[in-house]
Amino acid sequence: MQVILMKFFLDTADVAQIKLYASMGFVDGVTTNPTLIRKSGRKQREVVEEICKIVKGPVSVEGIGNSAEEIVKDGIEYASWAKNVVVKVPMTLEGMRAVKMLSAKGIKTNVTLVFSPVQALLAAKAGATYVSPFVGRLDDVSEDGMALIGQIVHIYKNYNFATEVLVASVRHPMHVVIAALTGAHVCTVPPEVFGKLASHPLTDIGIEKFAEDWAASLKGK
Repeated sequence: MQVILMKFFLDTADVAQIKLYASMGFVDGVTTNPTLIRKSGRKQREVVEEICKIVKGPVSVEGIGNSAEEIVKDGIEYASWAKNVVVKVPMTLEGMRAVKMLSAKGIKTNVTLVFSPVQALLAAKAGATYVSPFVGRLDDVSEDGMALIGQIVHIYKNYNFATEVLVASVRHPMHVVIAALTGAHVCTVPPEVFGKLASHPLTDIGIEKFAEDWAASLKGK
């Protein structure tokens, strides 16, 4: 029986944070976008190549092309940077055409900015490797982002799609918990949220109490 584990991607272009969590064995991949690249203060290719050396799993890279031809041109270039590059493609009809073209070339894709089940269905039909529903942004407009994850997982199971559900725009640990309960394949988590996954106030209280009791025992109290 094959054991399937939820994968954690880190949603950042901050190499120091990637190294930190990768050293603990938590990072299965990385997702970047133009905004995250800009925050790094470095050139896209430079930072992506460094990330791909640290993380052997998928590293998503995004361009700004609108037409299928522009997206494919960028995608071919990005894929030449490292074997584990995945090309991020926007959820548009031109994007779906690009997914089809890139897939035919053996280049993996991650369809981004997905906000509805039917968008996810189209992405899977086009042959996307990953589909990225943005749960936090749906929550921001009073929709239930995690309900969307359940719908997509259900649809994909109905038809045995190979496309993996990559939960994006994660804002807090409960997004990760619900994603795992729902059966999503991947969560991409920003470092500030990832740091909270191992934390709980009762854990902190317990550690502090054990330390106090240990110090008291040394004094014979």
